[in-house]
Amino acid sequence: MNLAHVHLLLNHTPTIGFGVAICLYAVAFFGKNESLKRTGLVLLFLAAVLAIPTYISGNFAELRLCPEGECLSGVSRALIRSHEDAALIAFCVMEITGFLAWLALWQWRAWQRVPGWNSAAVLVLSLATFAAMANAANKGGEIRHSEIHPPGDAVVAADQAEPGSQAAGDAAAAEKTGEGEGLARWLGAVMSGTTGVAWLWAASETIHFVGLCLLFTVVLFVNLRLLGMAKSLSFVSLYQLLPLGMIGFGMNLVTGIGFFMAKPAMYDTWVFYWKIALVVLGGVNVLYFTMLDEVWAVGSGDDAPASAKGIAASAIAVWLGVLFCGHMLPFLGVSF
Repeated sequence: MNLAHVHLLLNHTPTIGFGVAICLYAVAFFGKNESLKRTGLVLLFLAAVLAIPTYISGNFAELRLCPEGECLSGVSRALIRSHEDAALIAFCVMEITGFLAWLALWQWRAWQRVPGWNSAAVLVLSLATFAAMANAANKGGEIRHSEIHPPGDAVVAADQAEPGSQAAGDAAAAEKTGEGEGLARWLGAVMSGTTGVAWLWAASETIHFVGLCLLFTVVLFVNLRLLGMAKSLSFVSLYQLLPLGMIGFGMNLVTGIGFFMAKPAMYDTWVFYWKIALVVLGGVNVLYFTMLDEVWAVGSGDDAPASAKGIAASAIAVWLGVLFCGHMLPFLGVSF
């Protein structure tokens, strides 16, 4: 089993899972059912979290389909590039939607209501995300399913033409038009400095480090309080810091995806796989502090229940694991 299998396992989640979440949220939005609305928001956020390994594993699936730059028979690099660009757009819109969904959950917990602008924005963006994801999924299916291509398509022509014939050569040449081009590859080239922006990688490393510091500081403040430190503070007062932690996570996600797009083959190592798995666990973990009531009962001078302490300790361990795997990439993997 390799990451191509992981991509096949996960690639339906952002589309089908997001579709289910949209249905629940839309019914709750127009029916003014707050409980069902929160359920939809949770599912939208979880779909956005799972979209991270889904998008990243797609690049590793390409490495299996096109080893050493030569694609397997019947595999179109041009279609892979088209799918890659559509997936990048869908991924970006989905992560914005997921952040706004989490922000709505945070606002509900902090203020017992969600501002109307955020509820409407989540609905509109979720519909846009679903459309973008459906487009990306369709383009992904075209890579190996020639039966869904329109008549006269270059890939179909290449498959049906006699090997070595002029028709096969012309079809293959047409199919390869734009090879190496596309939004995702262009952004990767910009990040790597091959297009003349030599300082962008270093600047992004700085932003990545600042975001990591912001995220981990909030993680420590919130979870060490639950473990018994600074008992004079209530959990409610520290809860206000969570959006800062999410902003730090967003800074890391944007720059991290930029690094990955620049040199995806460099991250084909087990250390990076573990890092992404831990990031997903960290994203799921944050829902505990947003949704469950037991931490909200921890007031000034109170001791947190044992279950809350266990979750807090696991949260610190997860993000320490993310830090460790990220810093060990040059030493335990093949990166850099």
